[in-house]
Amino acid sequence: MPPRTRSLSLNLMFFALSITLASPPILASRKSVASDLISLLGSRVEASRINKTEAKALRSCLKFLVQPPLSPRSIEFGRERREMVERFGWSGEDRTAVEDELVWWPPEPVMELARIAVDSGGDPAEIQRALDPTVLIVPDIEGSKECHCELTTTPYGRCFVSEDLNNYVAFLFELIASRGPSIGLNITLNRFDLFHGHVFLASGNGRLGILFHAREYPAYDKSLFPYNMGYCQKGSCVARDGSMNLRNILWLAPLPSDSSKGGAAPGVLVALDAHPGGIIFKDLVPDYVDDVRTIYEADVFGDVVFDVNYLNVGEEVAEYRLFIC
Repeated sequence: MPPRTRSLSLNLMFFALSITLASPPILASRKSVASDLISLLGSRVEASRINKTEAKALRSCLKFLVQPPLSPRSIEFGRERREMVERFGWSGEDRTAVEDELVWWPPEPVMELARIAVDSGGDPAEIQRALDPTVLIVPDIEGSKECHCELTTTPYGRCFVSEDLNNYVAFLFELIASRGPSIGLNITLNRFDLFHGHVFLASGNGRLGILFHAREYPAYDKSLFPYNMGYCQKGSCVARDGSMNLRNILWLAPLPSDSSKGGAAPGVLVALDAHPGGIIFKDLVPDYVDDVRTIYEADVFGDVVFDVNYLNVGEEVAEYRLFIC
């Protein structure tokens, strides 16, 4: 007899009802591991405070899309290198190096936003002030309206006042898609796969981050994925396979130099490997969504500021636009 179709929303509801009393300690444990993960990806002093056994377990679940720098790099070095490449052109190797630098030490508007995040003590309102008040109506995205699919939390969005910030977020989406195959994650920028991320401020130090979710709507399959995920799943060709383990991709902005006694830490872009048996799967993925490997940023990392959606608004030719909701 084929497996019965199950609704993830119903699973979530019944699970929430069944563990109401157990939720606080479970959430506290998740937050503790998530905090240690942020510290491990922070300054050397912060990383040294993590239990060695836990640090080893966490490192085994990190699939870097941009490898950490081998030695400390200054912001000025990154600027000089990018200016040189822009002036004289670049080869494929140069492009990779400059992309790495852009993650480690982003352009000044990104660095300034990272500074505000930390100096404000992790106040979401301070980051929200960077948004342009102009309302952008979210149009039909790849036939979503016909399927009654609402991809965003609101039917409208905004963008940053700074075009550099808008371009940087777009750069991150494109970089994840282009480098995903290097870690076994073949991503498509569309409404079924990678199109959104959740901006948060880390508990404790206010570090600015984005948790991207790829493989958002896998195709229904009676054997491999017998879950009804609603209108937005209709028409999906995303296969539910082993790459689902890598669907949570974490970007962290650089940690400003005087934000902690440990000093500065470069930016990070890494997939969190949620394979069964690993610490990410066991401690950060809730039981009720273990089949889809979802990590919820609000549960573990800190305060959510807003969502960034990188949507294809084109018809015959792809044209991507940022909507912040």
